[in-house]
Amino acid sequence: MAEMTVEELNPEADDVEIEGTIKELPTPRAVSTRYGQKRITTVVFEDETGTIDLTLWEEEIDAIEEGAEVHITGAYVREWADDIQLNIGRDGDIEQVE
Repeated sequence: MAEMTVEELNPEADDVEIEGTIKELPTPRAVSTRYGQKRITTVVFEDETGTIDLTLWEEEIDAIEEGAEVHITGAYVREWADDIQLNIGRDGDIEQVE
């Protein structure tokens, strides 16, 4: 799939590939899931067209740092509380770009 930009994202977008910057990386919080306690955080992801909330879990959080350029594959968009959010799918990946 072709790489997308933030302004092209919509709630039906699946298998998204996108590149941008992690603007804010808040301290993760612990949530209880059916798999036990997990760490989650919502970061602000930005490219030249805009910003979107990006939800990160566990090792995804450890893989990046604030201000980093990242390349995301296998992401999907969902509507949450009247806002759209980018999520990384089970087979997706986030990595810092040097």
